[in-house]
Amino acid sequence: MTDDVVRAADYVITMGCGDACPVYPGKRYLDWAVADPSEQTLEGVREIVEAIDARVQALWDQLRD
Repeated sequence: MTDDVVRAADYVITMGCGDACPVYPGKRYLDWAVADPSEQTLEGVREIVEAIDARVQALWDQLRD
């Protein structure tokens, strides 16, 4: 992500970034630990995609309330 993208965002979602990602004050950070898709079978990648989709949907529902 570029600095401009992060500055424009209200939420920053990382996936296993941990302490390695830069932190900008005033942003809400969520770190969703997911397996590295490059180390997965096709079925494993599908499971990762489904898990991310479920988390996005849950966050969207939370934000709409």
